Amino acid sequence: MAYKLVEQYDAQTTRELAGHVEAILTLLGEDKSREGLVKTPERVAKAMQFLTKGYFEDGVQILRSAIFEAPDNEMVIVKDIELHSLCEHHMLPFSGKAHVAYIPDKTITGLSKIARVVDCFARRLQVQERLTVQIRDCLQEALDPLGVAVVIEASHSCMTMRGACKSGSKTVTSAFSGSFLKDHRTRNEFLNLIKQ
Repeated sequence: MAYKLVEQYDAQTTRELAGHVEAILTLLGEDKSREGLVKTPERVAKAMQFLTKGYFEDGVQILRSAIFEAPDNEMVIVKDIELHSLCEHHMLPFSGKAHVAYIPDKTITGLSKIARVVDCFARRLQVQERLTVQIRDCLQEALDPLGVAVVIEASHSCMTMRGACKSGSKTVTSAFSGSFLKDHRTRNEFLNLIKQ
């Protein structure tokens, strides 16, 4: 089956989510009927469906929808992939960039598919540590490469807007497999290239 982007909103889900948003507004002391809030429940319901659409996408299928024969086994890097996700603890956004590399064995995938896989896992309620590992494992399963490397740098609203309130702080996570795990020279080459 061909990979297909999820772009539609389920009407029943939208109605049910909007009802919960109305209740939240009321509990916060807002007047849900005032001009600026009349359409807010529906907008929030659609936004939440968009921000969590990754639950309905299959990362392996995304990668396998564009498989080509590998010309060699040189490192492939896609860096500075913008990502936006929601922290599962507070449902506040975290944003940053992912750097993804793999060393092909017999197959490669389209470069845009790697960015789509990042979105597939980011568009769920997440923690950055798990997101990093899910991207690595997805590439490993779909392509069976000689190794995969993933580094994510992100700023978390749950840390900058509330709680510790430390603006400018970033979290960096990494996950490696195969050659990147076994060979420090390969790992260092990747880390040096993403710094450039």
